[in-house]
Amino acid sequence: MTTDSAVLFQPFQMGALTLRNRIVMAPLTRNRAIHGTDVPQALNAEYYAQRASAGLIISEATQISPTAKGYAWTPGMYSAEQVAGWKRVTDAVHAKGGRIVAQLWHVGRISHPSLQPQGAAPVAPSAIQPVGQKTFVESNEFVDIGMPRALELAEIAAIIADYRMATKNALAAGFDGIEIHAANGYLIQQFLCDGSNQRTDNYGGSIENRMRFALEVVDAVMAEAGADRTGIRLSPVTPSNGALDSDPAAVFFPLVHELSKRKLAFVHVIEGATGGPRDMQGFDFHALRKTFSGAWMVNNGYTKEMAVEAVSSGYADLVAFGRAYIANPDLVERFRADAALNEFERRGLYGGGVEGYTDYPFMGQA
Repeated sequence: MTTDSAVLFQPFQMGALTLRNRIVMAPLTRNRAIHGTDVPQALNAEYYAQRASAGLIISEATQISPTAKGYAWTPGMYSAEQVAGWKRVTDAVHAKGGRIVAQLWHVGRISHPSLQPQGAAPVAPSAIQPVGQKTFVESNEFVDIGMPRALELAEIAAIIADYRMATKNALAAGFDGIEIHAANGYLIQQFLCDGSNQRTDNYGGSIENRMRFALEVVDAVMAEAGADRTGIRLSPVTPSNGALDSDPAAVFFPLVHELSKRKLAFVHVIEGATGGPRDMQGFDFHALRKTFSGAWMVNNGYTKEMAVEAVSSGYADLVAFGRAYIANPDLVERFRADAALNEFERRGLYGGGVEGYTDYPFMGQA
């Protein structure tokens, strides 16, 4: 191990959590909850435990309520059975000395009536149908998203209450903290962006109003978990799911300033297009980082060498890896040994069983 790469293996204090290294397993939707109940199962516990040498694991996106669901076989955090299933996961990770936070999720308009209670329309800030977006349904196929309906004011308050209850459930399930999913064009980002929010009440129009829902969610989660166990994921310039803003800097700089005032444990940023090109589109992520006093986690297409540079330069505190963690359960050990990585494959990416999930080899295995 070179002196330079040693920075990745140093412990780090992130809010209330002591992490044993700077390498994070990113949240990764894998669609392997139990069909019909969205309960995590033994296979999920094995998958996460395999990857417990990460400094931090962020769970796959987990819906806060039945109406928050946008894809088949994704797990929930609202029933007693789901909490028990997640407890099995957190116990398995903690038994290996790992740390894991729950990523809480409401998809908003990125859903389909077949995934909603009583076949209802998905909800959104405004009744704007995203163009060309698809979702994954129980028939094991990708289908076009339908027209959403605009949320009533009272429903917004109820969703914030759902975030708070899901936080209580996650802590009861043994999670070490919470990441609020405010990225990738899901409900919180739909409120933030002028391309998806055309409301004329207190949740639309001005940037202050468009930030209101995000900050009320943050405050509700913090009230249960504490600021020092709460983080948020942002994707200022991603085109994912079509929630775009005409001036991302005008939205995300004041948002991150507000998050810093709340002393959140971490901000997790996706640089460029989620899972795609690292084109920053003129957005200054280094300047954004300077507006936040807590831990700064970066994500999107990072190699080990890029991670070393980001951490050693002081720009980032933590680096999250997605596809590399799908294919390499022992990613930390491989980085430490300068060993070759398993190639990421699309087999078994969404849904299924062991194949492409828990069968990637560790170092030294065939």
